[in-house]
Amino acid sequence: MADQYYEGVGRRKTSTARVRVVAGGGAFLVNDKPLEEYFPRLGDSQAIMGPLEAAGAKNALDVSVHVRGGGPTGQTGAVVMGLARALEKWNPDLHEAMAQANFLRRDSRMKERKKPGLKGARKAPTYTKR
Repeated sequence: MADQYYEGVGRRKTSTARVRVVAGGGAFLVNDKPLEEYFPRLGDSQAIMGPLEAAGAKNALDVSVHVRGGGPTGQTGAVVMGLARALEKWNPDLHEAMAQANFLRRDSRMKERKKPGLKGARKAPTYTKR
């Protein structure tokens, strides 16, 4: 049977990430691709490694992520939250460090819907008096 793993689910905008953490050598796969290949932007990969650095387990764990929906920014936020939740299940003593760094807080901002009579969510047609 496979090793014991710890799972966390993170969400941001319309993205959902399922993160699994297993004891290992530091491999990080996102949708069966290496982290740097799936998230080529430098800031994204640094943000994703934040919870691992806060836990001090950068090379002690293998991480497997399945993320879907949304765009790069939403997916990055979802992976960060899912990873923090998985690490918290792995070691409950990490809760304080994760909460202090705001890795466990759900960012509830979503795209506002378009309203009838408007050009977008808030932009209105130009007002003409005559």
